[in-house]
Amino acid sequence: MNSELIKKLAEQAGFDDRGSNHTAYMNFDHEKFAELIVWECVREFVRKQPVSVNVSNRARHVFKHFGVEE
Repeated sequence: MNSELIKKLAEQAGFDDRGSNHTAYMNFDHEKFAELIVWECVREFVRKQPVSVNVSNRARHVFKHFGVEE
């Protein structure tokens, strides 16, 4: 597991590791964190596909499945 990437996404969702456990999660947005993970998965999936593959429909399906706006 890429813990550095997970940490980066958590910080983007409001996690602040400088305080206690209580304050670290005070502004943490779980929904935003999940959305960032979905976006990262789609980006990685698209990046690894051959140019000839139509990935936009597949990416849209993933976004729709998780209820994430493109």
